[in-house]
Amino acid sequence: MSTVATNPEPSRFERIWNSNMAYSFRRNPVAVVSLAIFLAIAIMSLLAPVIAPFDPYDPAQIDIMNSEYPPVWVDGSEPEFILGTDDQGRDLWSTILYGTRLSLLIGLCAVGLQAFLGISIGLIAGYIGGRLDSLLMRLADIQLSFSTLMVAIIFLAVTQAMFGSETFNQYAVFFLIAVIGVAEWPQYARTVRATVLAEKKKEYVDSARVLGFGPLRIMVRHILPNSLSPIFVISTVQVANAIISEASLSFLGLGMPPSQPSLGSLISSGFDYIFSGSWWITAIPGVVLVVLVLVINLLGDWMRDVLNPKLYKG
Repeated sequence: MSTVATNPEPSRFERIWNSNMAYSFRRNPVAVVSLAIFLAIAIMSLLAPVIAPFDPYDPAQIDIMNSEYPPVWVDGSEPEFILGTDDQGRDLWSTILYGTRLSLLIGLCAVGLQAFLGISIGLIAGYIGGRLDSLLMRLADIQLSFSTLMVAIIFLAVTQAMFGSETFNQYAVFFLIAVIGVAEWPQYARTVRATVLAEKKKEYVDSARVLGFGPLRIMVRHILPNSLSPIFVISTVQVANAIISEASLSFLGLGMPPSQPSLGSLISSGFDYIFSGSWWITAIPGVVLVVLVLVINLLGDWMRDVLNPKLYKG
């Protein structure tokens, strides 16, 4: 008897490694370097309690007499403060680690809220259509006519006046996530709606209707998975935008308070000292913010090119 040799089925890792996206990623040095830098920043910020030599939230570890020490490569520095100290005497390296973690948390949660609202509204508007579609899209147009920062400044200023500075500072993270998330949902809604309008005319949707599936199941289980490519691209860009929005609001004094450092509040706290010689308090967190936003945008550009079939070159 002759036996026919069969090739073993490739594992899930092999299928991912040999996919078009993985192949494009390996051949794109900009994407590789960007992902490596982003992962390094994200991992160090998540491990801030382990890596950071000081806890900027612990008043017992903060000495005002240590304020405005320069980084170790500048004369007059102290070896225990690698990147120097800020105006409150906090170790800048530790504060940046904790602040980056907070900025990433706000950015990711705000984008999660944007995605939930925008995808839900886009699915309903595109699938049901009619007057409901017109109403929801007009609301999206009205929302898009206002700047995100303008909406956020008005909302946060009114909130701070209503609840007081102490309560506002205590729940500043939630206020920022809410206002940034609500202000940017039309980006998702319009994109998802356009995809749904194209997908709902296809045969697999008609087959699902014939089988008796309800509108909710058809939208979530059948149409939504075919709309994920543009959602991934938008999410990458929106994370960078949310981080910039948080930094801008914190710089204006409407975001995170100095006692809860984020990259924006760090830049704001050192701005008054930049011309007095203590440039590092603003410059170093500013460089971290620029690098973080840059690598996220570069990853978003690469993902857009890979997931766009019109740009696929084989």
